[in-house]
Amino acid sequence: MERRSFLKKTGVGLAAGALAMPAIAQTTPTIKWRLTSGFPKSLDTIYGGAEVLAKRVKELTGGKFQIQVFAAGELVPGGPAALDAVQAGTVECCHTCSYYSFGKEPTFAIGSALPFGMDCRQANAWFYYGNGQKLMDEFFSNYGLQSFPGGNTGTQMGGWYRKELTSLDDIKGLKFRVAGIAGKVWAKLGAVPQQIPGGDIYPSLEKGTIDAAEWVGPYDDEKLGFYKVAKNYYYPGWWEPGLVIHFFVAKKEWDKLPAEYKAAFEAAAFEANVTMMAEYDHKNPAALSRLLSSGVKLRRFSNEIMQAAQKASQEVYAEESAKSPAFKKISEDYFKYAKVQNAWFSIAEASMAQFLHGAK
Repeated sequence: MERRSFLKKTGVGLAAGALAMPAIAQTTPTIKWRLTSGFPKSLDTIYGGAEVLAKRVKELTGGKFQIQVFAAGELVPGGPAALDAVQAGTVECCHTCSYYSFGKEPTFAIGSALPFGMDCRQANAWFYYGNGQKLMDEFFSNYGLQSFPGGNTGTQMGGWYRKELTSLDDIKGLKFRVAGIAGKVWAKLGAVPQQIPGGDIYPSLEKGTIDAAEWVGPYDDEKLGFYKVAKNYYYPGWWEPGLVIHFFVAKKEWDKLPAEYKAAFEAAAFEANVTMMAEYDHKNPAALSRLLSSGVKLRRFSNEIMQAAQKASQEVYAEESAKSPAFKKISEDYFKYAKVQNAWFSIAEASMAQFLHGAK
């Protein structure tokens, strides 16, 4: 107390602050970036990850590094267009799912999610402590990109269907909105996959252009209104057990940043990644309750469908590995890591979950 009182009386603390602030101001430039999101503003949780990043970067740099966020459709459309805009130099960074660019190269799918792959916590472990970040950045650098995990939805729901799926025969010819490598798996099951941006799914389902659609989970799905036109709500979304959303930065722009700004961006991306999952965990239970009270029929995919999908997934991985050395290299590391993770998760956590859900 005496030391603080002395400093206050002598004005040393004020003087130190007065000297420090101009020094920081002189050594750090004012930088303004634009970020385009792959998602509309109406989907506030998944879109909100970009707002979290921008707010924290500004705060951590004293307002010197500002990132203006644009929703899907404001500068460029959603989906793969967000990533394309970064590569083209239209914007410095974006917030989107890499699997939207699966058509360019199958390895883009690994950055987001693989069917029967890792959940949110396992994916975070792989990116932050395993080889995930290193391997994916080696791949993304071929496209002039620097990547940062920037959100996760957790294990998703399996989507909305006009008709009940009683067997594999019901999947034949099913026009299903699904993104990424999952489309190839569903095609092996007989479906006709459709990749449609989030904002366009409802009108397609309403008009009957598609028979079924998936997005994320109860909170987002309720907002998009799928329950109004399709009452059968399936789970689990085996193709997205832990969807990673990324911040992608043009590498040439990233390399120009001062070290302090890079650190601020990395810290803000980490915060966005962690808080998105927590926010979905907070919002999804109440949203599911509301959906069920409105007449939605909650249904689990049959074991027949799950087993067929798992087999088809392995076939797709073998096919993609034969075509893409990058996919083979990274997916092998991914699933090797997942095997170890699952061995651990199957002990304490699985047994606790079984007990809580009344399993015998």
